[in-house]
Amino acid sequence: MLEDRTTAPPSATAWPSAYPQGYAVVDVETTGLARDDRIISAAVYRLDARGEVEDHWYTLVNPQRDPGPVWIHGLTTDVLGGAPLFPDVAEEFAARLDGRVLVAHNAVFDWQMIAREYARAKREAPVRQRLCTIALSKELGLPLPNHKLESLAAHFGVVQERAHHALDDARVLAEAFRPSLLAAAAGGVRLPLHECRPLTEWSDRPAPRIGQQAGYGGYRQTSWRPSRKRPACPYPNPGRYEEGKCLKQGMRVAFSGDTSVERDLLEDRATEAGLHVATSLSRLTSLLVTNDPDSGTSKVVKARQYGTPVVDEAAFGQLLADVEPADG
Repeated sequence: MLEDRTTAPPSATAWPSAYPQGYAVVDVETTGLARDDRIISAAVYRLDARGEVEDHWYTLVNPQRDPGPVWIHGLTTDVLGGAPLFPDVAEEFAARLDGRVLVAHNAVFDWQMIAREYARAKREAPVRQRLCTIALSKELGLPLPNHKLESLAAHFGVVQERAHHALDDARVLAEAFRPSLLAAAAGGVRLPLHECRPLTEWSDRPAPRIGQQAGYGGYRQTSWRPSRKRPACPYPNPGRYEEGKCLKQGMRVAFSGDTSVERDLLEDRATEAGLHVATSLSRLTSLLVTNDPDSGTSKVVKARQYGTPVVDEAAFGQLLADVEPADG
């Protein structure tokens, strides 16, 4: 049974009027992390305005390609071969999401995967806002050793039964989200809600080579999502990253070169962690993320000149899991 470590639930009159009216706690398992990877299973727990479970839903999805890291998710080609294609489950999935805030652990990743699948199916997911439970746990100041789902679950006494199984991960997150929501409401905490922008077109064909014209509907790296100005980072820059230490909210992070994970996805993760995503590199830059530190790009050259710390994409992903809060 879930141990309630929150304060007493706020009364009906004290419940924040600005809070959403319903939530869809989501987990998806995928063939990988890149923009062309596919969803292979999905689960949704629908919750009411106060986090009580209304129902749940789960499906396998045939990705029509290699299933990826089977040793993590356990879903083989044989298991997925008879599963429905995403367009076959898109309507039911949409019904579970409609009118609700999408809640997930590292929500930007789940949202991007879902948005891409709907774009491939020439549809839009009916999601307008998302809430990341990593961001919420930071807002609440929960004393977690890290921001893994298992740590959040342990904090609230939720027992994981099948890690990396979409249905169980969604259940665990739903059970951990409810006391988090009650604690936020009792403390008058503003929920870290972010806008979800659906994709308007998609093609899995590779981008055209330089000088080659893209065909109608062809994928162009800058056209899959509407461009938008990121909100200003609310935290002061604490200075440069120091090797062996954690990142800290307010640090200025720049990216250079190709990444295996979509650049926008990496930048969204950094923004939601409280970092300042810089479009250029200066003496104030805290960290440069690049998979090719020997390249001659302007950012890499300036990083050498200024002595800016450099890490690769994998190391940055590890650092994002535990970003220190800004000084009070």
